[in-house]
This record gives sequence, structure tokens and C-alpha cells, in this order.
Amino acid sequence: MNVRELSLSGRIAVFVERTRYDDLPADVIEKTKRHVLDTLGAALAGAHTAQARQAREVMNAPGEAVVWGTAQSAGARDAAFINGVAAHALELDDSGGCDHSGAVVLPAAFAALSCTKRPVSGTEFLAAVVLGYDVARRVLEACGGYSAHNGRGWHSTMTCGVFGAAAASARLIGLDAAGIGAALGHAASFAGGLWAFIHDGSQTKRLHTGRAAEGGLTAALLAARGVTGPTRIFDDEWGGFFSTLAPDSQQPGALVAELGANWKIMRCSIKPHACCRSTHAAVDATLALSRDERQPVTRVHVRLSAFVAGMCGDCNPANLASAQMSMPYAIAAALVFGDAGIDSFLEARRNDPRLRAMIERITLEPDPAMADLDEPEITLMWADGTSRSCRIDIPLGDPRNPLDDARLLAKYRSLARAAIGEAEADTLADLVSRMDDVRDVREILMLLKARDGGRANSSIRELE
Repeated sequence: MNVRELSLSGRIAVFVERTRYDDLPADVIEKTKRHVLDTLGAALAGAHTAQARQAREVMNAPGEAVVWGTAQSAGARDAAFINGVAAHALELDDSGGCDHSGAVVLPAAFAALSCTKRPVSGTEFLAAVVLGYDVARRVLEACGGYSAHNGRGWHSTMTCGVFGAAAASARLIGLDAAGIGAALGHAASFAGGLWAFIHDGSQTKRLHTGRAAEGGLTAALLAARGVTGPTRIFDDEWGGFFSTLAPDSQQPGALVAELGANWKIMRCSIKPHACCRSTHAAVDATLALSRDERQPVTRVHVRLSAFVAGMCGDCNPANLASAQMSMPYAIAAALVFGDAGIDSFLEARRNDPRLRAMIERITLEPDPAMADLDEPEITLMWADGTSRSCRIDIPLGDPRNPLDDARLLAKYRSLARAAIGEAEADTLADLVSRMDDVRDVREILMLLKARDGGRANSSIRELE
């Protein structure tokens, strides 16, 4: 079979079927383990948010799949949805893939384990996760990239993430290339997700990761039952994915460019701050400028792209969701509280009069000369009339400026220990670090259960 003669989705399907763990470079494997650990920490804490609890109340079909951070189980599709919502609920999951690939691919992949009775080794699981990240990001790049696709109003975490979930799930349940291609075909019709939530701080964004995870797993399960899907879904024809969702920006060749050589998980970021990734460079710059100052900041000027201003420019966020998407809020939190961790976004601090006063001192200036994803320039002015500016082009957590192992573990432990207990959280971290040696990944799944009715530590608060 000449792979180059296949349709684009056929080429991706063959790639997903044929790629083996031994084909993956060592640095790709090690980075994948970091993203698995980071996503699980975010999801275990996120399991105690209102959105995750509400998702459990709605998606409650009986089954054997673990609902992370609780003592519950559910059907595989429902577990994928619930765990996907939990993973993204606190804006602490990774970015730079589809965008939020970990919160889509991992819930689907873990849920898929309950759909097969055979043992699934850690090496097999890691390969499936790498492929899920890869496919999801490739679809976004073939849509023209993040700013082009999201700028049209699509939320790429869901529109493109569903393909990553389908690829990882199909691989784990053992589909051949024809079955994987059918799953990708189904996934295209399950794609959706709009940025309308940005205008009023609504909670729909939290659901997109869950819906993409559930949709991708469903696509794979239907393909496994023999339900056929369109085989030319990425080709330039009427009703195709790119011609429908990205007619003016599509670059279909990006779907297969450097396939098997350029692993897309290597471009993904791990978040140090509990807010939209587009605000992180602003937080880093603000902290750098204010670190040694003792006098009050009187004004803050932000020069930023029009694209980011439209997405993250809310100066009056009304709730947790809108605060985490607001650059003025994140900057103000860094100045008033000294960080932009999850505690800085909860209700008590959102109502702190010092924070509100600081937001009023912040001015945003969209610069038409800046590219959509250029990082902002922050200027702080102090009471003595002095001012300093800073622009950080590579924020902390970017793969070119990664969190070190100690900080990653500290983040994970702060989130996971309260949900499942200290000993279990530490054992889970150890198993993920040596996942290559795990004979059946269900060992890891068992550690994601809470042991006391879903609340291992009474200090866990119900988060908005």
C-alpha cells in the first residue's frame, strides 16, 4: 500500500495504527509523562468544582470507568465527559496543543481502558497519548492555526480536540487503520464549540473538554461496532471538515507535514498560573517588575494585540470563569496578592477592594502592529513617578522555559493530595514517572479514586 495515495484521513489513520512506542524519542516520552501527571493533578482538584459535580449529576450511566477524585464509577463515555470537565475546571491544565489537549485526550484514553478487557501496558498507553496530542494539534494547524481558527469563533479545544480523543481511544481499543479512519470521520461530525462564553463568563468553556473527550471516545466505539465514517473528511470537498469550518484559512498539508518527525506534544505548555495562557506572559512580566519594589503601583499600561485584547480584556469580571480569562484581573492579582494561583481567583479575593482598585488603574492599549499571538508589554508606574516596562516573549511553563521537576511536583501535589490523600498522590506520581514499566495502566486508575465517598480531605472546598 502506498500511503501517499490515501486520503488525508487515511494517512493519519495509518500513522496512528503503525506508530509504536519504540518509534518515539526519549524526550517525547519524558515530556508526555509530565503532561499526564499535570493533567491528573488539575483534574483531581477540579473534581470538586461545581461544574464537575453538576456533570456527575447529569452523566451518570452505570459502568466500570473511574470518575477521578471520587469513589464513583460510570459508563466509559460519561466518565470521559466528567473527567474532561474536571481537568479543565480550574484553568490549570496544559495548553498549546488543540489548545487544551491533556484535558481532552487523557480522559478519553483512560475511559477507553474500561472498554477492553486486555491489559494495556504503560508503553502502549503513552504511545496512544502522544498520538492523541499529535492528531489534535495537526488538525488545528491545518485549520490555519490558533488565531485564525479561534478568531472565527470556534473553540479549538473542542473542534480539534475531538480528533485527538478519537485517535487515542481508537488506538487503545485496538482498531485497525480502517476503523481509526472511521472514528476520525465520526469525530468530524461531533466537532463543535463556540467562544460565545467569553462575553458573560458563562461556564460552557468548562464543558468543551468533556464533550470533546466523550465525542472522540464515542466515535471510536461506534467505529469498533462497524459504523462507517466518511473517508475523505479532511479533503477539499463539500461537507469536509476544513472546507466547512476553516474555508478561508485551511492549510490541509499541515495535517501530514513532518508526520512522525515533529511530535506536537513537544510544543505544549504546562501552566504555573490558574488563568488563560494568553495572560501568563503578562503575569510573569508584572511579577518581574514588582518583585523588589516596596512603593505602591499607581498605574499599569498594557500594550497588547487586538486579538488578545478581545479575548482577555475584560476589566469587570463577574465570576471565576471570567476572572480567569481576564488579563487585567490576572495582573491585578499578581500585584495585590503576589501570585496568580487558584486562590487568587476565588470569591473572597475577587471581592477584595484592593484588587478592584488595582484593576481600575490598568489601561489596555491594543496595538494594530502586533501579531495576534504576540506577548504583551507591561509598564508599571509608581508613586514616585518612576516607571519600568517589561515584555516576556517566552513565559514560564513554555517548553522553551519549562517548569522544573520540583515546581511541577509541587503544583501536582498541592492539587492531588487534598483529593485522594497524601500517600496515594505520591504513589500515583511515582507510577506515572515510571509508566514505561507499568504492566497494566489500570494500576494508575485505581489510585485516582477517593477513598471516603469522594472527599479524601475535609479541607477541600467546593469551588465555583
